[in-house]
Amino acid sequence: MKFLLSSFLFLSFSVFSQKYDAILKKYDTFNGVILVANQGKIEYLKGVGVANRQEGILINPQTKFRICSITKTFTAVLILQLMEEGKLQLTDKISKYLPDYQGEGKDKTNLHHLLTYSSGIENLDQNNEVMYALKWPLDSIVRKYCSGKLVSEPGAQFSYKNADYILLGKIIEAITKKPYEQVLQERILTKAGLKNSGLLSNGKIVKGLANSYLYDSTGKSFMNDDPYWIENFYASGAMFSTAEDLLKFDQAIFRNQLLSKTSTGLMLKSYPELWYVAYGFWVSENTFAGRKFRCADRQGSISGSNTSWLHLIDENKTFIIFSNTDAVKLNDLRTELVEASLGK
Repeated sequence: MKFLLSSFLFLSFSVFSQKYDAILKKYDTFNGVILVANQGKIEYLKGVGVANRQEGILINPQTKFRICSITKTFTAVLILQLMEEGKLQLTDKISKYLPDYQGEGKDKTNLHHLLTYSSGIENLDQNNEVMYALKWPLDSIVRKYCSGKLVSEPGAQFSYKNADYILLGKIIEAITKKPYEQVLQERILTKAGLKNSGLLSNGKIVKGLANSYLYDSTGKSFMNDDPYWIENFYASGAMFSTAEDLLKFDQAIFRNQLLSKTSTGLMLKSYPELWYVAYGFWVSENTFAGRKFRCADRQGSISGSNTSWLHLIDENKTFIIFSNTDAVKLNDLRTELVEASLGK
């Protein structure tokens, strides 16, 4: 009986692998790693393309990638952990933890507003090359790019920006009296067994980290990514990880291993009036293969580094795509993978 079950599972995975391989062949400029998991068990894991074009180093399933704004989901979990411990309330204003903060939202914007990009704070980091092209101390980033005037009433309007999560990172440091990187390591990476993830800085050498590249569709060639200081993204986008590590984080969230069931539910509560944003995710009903699925979606992009993470909540299916180029629309690739997994 066990032999028959093992044979069935092998054949099932083989069929799925063939489907996914066929999809991947259509995206011939894709460089990166794809992971598909069902009930937390890997159904498909493949790395293709080049991690370092100067040295000809190929991507493999264990290659590390800049995960960009997926970092924000880690930050959201840290905030909710501190909430569970009674060290903060989501209705607390910025001034309670950052008394020297000079922005107009100091006594008006609360942590819930920051988590949902509805702080009302002027978006000074959007299309601002100086913020990332020069190395700034964290306090200077907060003062220059996260302390603008209020352009809308806090809670009233969605406006996506890194500044809100940079402020959350500073608040985490203020409460714990520890650097964000240390809190991240102790409360999530070590606890959930993420051994190939961490916070990046330009001075840190990370073995196995893919270089990132831009794609020239006219010349059909790759070029080096634009230079920037990754540490300036801080708690909003400075992490690296592997696909398998992110799956561990995924399962730790959805199996309530990092937060209580109640807090996980709070994290996944969607706000339709704010573009269906939740805490660290977007949560909405998406249609695949003619059926509706409740999904938690988190994507990230910094120039040539691009990431996509989708979780079908009720089915416990996970789709992770990491790429070190901008050559492929990851959402198109993801949709095909999801529909193939559903038997379309």
